[in-house]
Amino acid sequence: MKKSEVALSNAGGPQNGLISVQMQLADPQESSESTRSDEMWLKPVEEQVVALMGASSGIGRGTALRFANRGAKVVVSARNEKGLNSLVEEIRGKGGQATAIPAEVTEFEQVKAVADGAVEEYGRLDTWVHLAAVLLVASFEETTPEEFARVIDVNLMGQVYGAMAALPHIKREGGGALIHVSSMGAKRSIPLQGAYCASKHGIDGFLESLRVELRREKLPISVTQVMPATINTPFFDKARTKLGVKPVAPPPIYQPGIVSEAILHAAENPARDLVVGGAAKAVILSQALSPRLLDILLRVRGFQVHYTGEPKPEDAPDNLFEPIDGHNTMEGSFRDRAHPKSLYTWLELHPTVKRGAVAGMAIGALGALRRRM
Repeated sequence: MKKSEVALSNAGGPQNGLISVQMQLADPQESSESTRSDEMWLKPVEEQVVALMGASSGIGRGTALRFANRGAKVVVSARNEKGLNSLVEEIRGKGGQATAIPAEVTEFEQVKAVADGAVEEYGRLDTWVHLAAVLLVASFEETTPEEFARVIDVNLMGQVYGAMAALPHIKREGGGALIHVSSMGAKRSIPLQGAYCASKHGIDGFLESLRVELRREKLPISVTQVMPATINTPFFDKARTKLGVKPVAPPPIYQPGIVSEAILHAAENPARDLVVGGAAKAVILSQALSPRLLDILLRVRGFQVHYTGEPKPEDAPDNLFEPIDGHNTMEGSFRDRAHPKSLYTWLELHPTVKRGAVAGMAIGALGALRRRM
């Protein structure tokens, strides 16, 4: 066995020095075998059966349409049957194959019925995409225990139930993908979204554990967390709010197609985390580098960014406990402010171009340095 020493900075430690971490590296034969076992191959989208939870509107609806347009067989699920039926009708009208199975994600047996239904209808399940979520925008003091628990049940336990229901079928197929859509809130919480961000942090922790367990078993199952920035979907129109106005999340806002593109990428290309939107990456990096500075910024600007000028009383209809009609669309009401593209995300999904761009900048910088010398 060989040893490799890695120095990690420990400036905040009691000795203000370096920690030496001894990493045991296997001999070449062991490394080769390990590499082969870690290799993962996912089917092309057009050969897949894909189940999507939370597909009646927003990112889920747009993603289901994209999967179907690429030739995948899709099973769509949500609480809103009208939204699901109109989606299936749209897919079939374009020559695609789709089946709707309504489900409440807080009920495991209903979620399991979606996974089982995909196998019964199409013979297998290759990719599970979990997007179902609800939002409460309110201070912690204004949040009731029932509201907080409901957000956790839908956003976190729903994702857990989804993985539990899908995993046996994907394992039986010999591999596939679990794609869980969370939020940049999985890495950094913001004010007025305490329950929501707590649920997203839970998803992050759950997936980290699950991913390692699957790799230890040498199972070729990709586990991807997709973390979008603020996206222009009906999510905010359906949210429960105690602000007195319709809420929104911190800008900039992006169009939902950017997230759909990332999800389809993850269905064919194993990925650990995909951050969607340069703004989300900036928030996550800021949290890693200086959480206290981000605390200050959010204290100053993190409250008013949630307010729109559109009145919405506390008793206005919302989808926290029951589905509501009238929002079965991909886009929300912020189209005029939403960015249709994200250069950061495009580069992440095209790593060869990204590496070429970085190399080009490095060569250019080196050339400029030589000319100065």
